[in-house]
Amino acid sequence: MPITSVNPATGKPIRTYEEMTPGQVAAAVTQAHDTWLTWRTTTFAARAQLMKKAAGILRERKQELATLMAAEMGKPLKQGIAEAEKCALACDYYAANAEAHLAPDIVQTEGSKSYVVYEPLGVVLAIMPWNFPLWQVYRFAVPALMAGNVGVLKHASNVPGCALIIEQIFTQAGFPAGAFRTLLAGSKQVQAVIEHPLVRAVTLTGSTPAGKAVAAQAGAVLKKTVLELGGSDPYLVLEDADLEHAVQTCVNSRLINGGQSCIAAKRFIVVEPVRAAFTDRFLAVMKGKQIGDPLAEGTDVGPQARHDLRDALHKQVVASVERGASLLLGGEIPSGDGAYYPPTVLAKVKPGMPAYDEELFGPVAAIVGVKDEADAVRVANDTVFGLGAAVFTQDVARGERIARQLEAGSTFVNSSVASDPRLPFGGIKGSGYGRELGAYGIKEFVNVKTVYVK
Repeated sequence: MPITSVNPATGKPIRTYEEMTPGQVAAAVTQAHDTWLTWRTTTFAARAQLMKKAAGILRERKQELATLMAAEMGKPLKQGIAEAEKCALACDYYAANAEAHLAPDIVQTEGSKSYVVYEPLGVVLAIMPWNFPLWQVYRFAVPALMAGNVGVLKHASNVPGCALIIEQIFTQAGFPAGAFRTLLAGSKQVQAVIEHPLVRAVTLTGSTPAGKAVAAQAGAVLKKTVLELGGSDPYLVLEDADLEHAVQTCVNSRLINGGQSCIAAKRFIVVEPVRAAFTDRFLAVMKGKQIGDPLAEGTDVGPQARHDLRDALHKQVVASVERGASLLLGGEIPSGDGAYYPPTVLAKVKPGMPAYDEELFGPVAAIVGVKDEADAVRVANDTVFGLGAAVFTQDVARGERIARQLEAGSTFVNSSVASDPRLPFGGIKGSGYGRELGAYGIKEFVNVKTVYVK
């Protein structure tokens, strides 16, 4: 059946693509495997040369890429340009560091020689979401390719243009045909790809239910998985925080990508002595953010990626208010075309409300008042998720101590949670398992092989 991309700012179709048949999908997987048989023997230097070319192409085409992201999923243009540049940074990082990250480890044993090597697995299937349509893919593909693997991509159905242009960029950079293939296929074909005998591993970024389904399917055929799932990141604001800095950082993190980010700030846990002051300043900054056309220069918040997602978010807001939350800002679906939702602030948020218990994937902030530091840590950890967390305090030692107590894959002090090519990224609990990026990420899809010589 056809795959149609729709502009969320207008609700109008952009382009229709023909879905690949199961036979075409299987042929693409076979081509990737055949390419891997040669690609795995290439040197790190040869791979790095191509990856540097990919970085250059990303930078050259960043305006085009940002415009495409704005059209397909509503990302503001300036954020799309930053996303393309971040992908290029990942290319540069792994081009420079992959060989060192995967260097053999010498281990002293009774043998005359013993060591550990890291060898590529083969075809890695990536199932990726629409919210960061380039970055989510590159942060998997770049280390995978530099490790000697090849990739096949099943991207979200609302960003087919982004999916195809990623393959095009790798081809333009000189990677061999089949090293990276985009599968224009619907979700019904995913299980067959997971079960394909030439697919060796699976990585997914998406919702927790999607992660559970993919993990079950991959586990049934003994395929390694890495899952980066949802999050409800807590940002703790303590009584000694620099409130101006904390508010600006919290607002920017809540509204990045229209609030559609797994690691966006979602629950603002504020101790009672500064709760009122934080709330007043937070509201003032949120009110000043511009919502509108993602292609317009001054836009801070574009539309939500799809109308159904916007409507589901609104239901969470309404249900939270019905259960006792205070609506301080926004909370109404605007009239007119486009899947827009305004910056929204909820206060008096408590357990039993969607704003407390669930992930709000949009520009909705939940303020939770707590009595003190210990209460803040308790509330922060009172979630099924465990992706990121942040704490704001002018006592850095205190901030580090609290960061170590927070149940998350990444914890930040006086800064918004972010992914970085140099650092491992991923979650615990309902936010998934495994790591991407850094030295840890590149070792997820390799055979950790022991070599022992008597």
